[in-house]
Amino acid sequence: MTLANLPPLVTVFGGSGFVGRHVVRALAKRGYNIRVAVRRPDLAGFLQPLGNVGQISFVQANLRYRSSIDRAADGASHVVNCVGILHETGRNTFDAVQEFGARAIAEAARGAGATLTHISAIGADAKSDSDYGRTKGRAETAILSVKPDAVIFRPSIVFGPEDSFFNKFAEMARMSPILPLIGGGKTKFQPVYVEDIAEAVARAVDGKVAGGKVYELGGPEVLSFRECLETMLKVTCRKNPLVSLPFGIASMIGSIASLVPFITPPITPDQVRMLKRDNVVSPEAEAEGRTLKGLGIAPTMVASVLSSYLVHYRPHGQYTGTGKAA
Repeated sequence: MTLANLPPLVTVFGGSGFVGRHVVRALAKRGYNIRVAVRRPDLAGFLQPLGNVGQISFVQANLRYRSSIDRAADGASHVVNCVGILHETGRNTFDAVQEFGARAIAEAARGAGATLTHISAIGADAKSDSDYGRTKGRAETAILSVKPDAVIFRPSIVFGPEDSFFNKFAEMARMSPILPLIGGGKTKFQPVYVEDIAEAVARAVDGKVAGGKVYELGGPEVLSFRECLETMLKVTCRKNPLVSLPFGIASMIGSIASLVPFITPPITPDQVRMLKRDNVVSPEAEAEGRTLKGLGIAPTMVASVLSSYLVHYRPHGQYTGTGKAA
């Protein structure tokens, strides 16, 4: 195979993360060569079996250091940014990772002559009172100013084997006699399957998604926070009572938990602020076809997938309720 006939190279920033690893697999299936840009390439070796020999390579990149970003994007025909954080740790702040880092990736993609796909989030708003939402919103503005043809995807809460939502509360249900319904559990979500997001990204890399637009990705159903937890409890065969927890108390608990070193807080004050707003696809996006359905992707139901990875949270694992012995 000559150099001219080599498959296009796609650089995936954050390719070892929850969404990133599924993006890598979707691209590998399409035959792309993939360069995974992560802070710790030595911990990303589990991605190798997703592709053929030599198809997936790794490069060290830290979004706080511009030279490493440029190096990772060099020679790529497309760049995908899957990097995002839910809470700040040390120097990995929302401003550094989600705003400065996203702009730097867009500038590196422009310098490399590559097209760009960016994973944002529903709730991204430069005027948001949440640091997470604010930096996500500012990043979108910066990206489109640098790369007007960029594709931006805003998913609702993402579910899948390594998610940090259903897994978190399933683990909590295993350890705690009750589960908290923050703000009464009225916040609405539109859970979207990680594989559907990966397929949308792959189509963008294929050049089948119009650039310069912001797409909102949600699943086929809108569920309240309460309904999400009830669904999880049903799948895990548990009956933990759901107890309403006012936003103010939840924020106070998050503030205290955030002060404890070396642990991931169950919730942060910033996440509590985010829960005060529904996390669903907007009517405008629906009307304009800036959704999964608009991209020709049939969204996956939560119930059709949840049991495949939450089964080990059941009291007796997969054998719970079957009458069979392990």
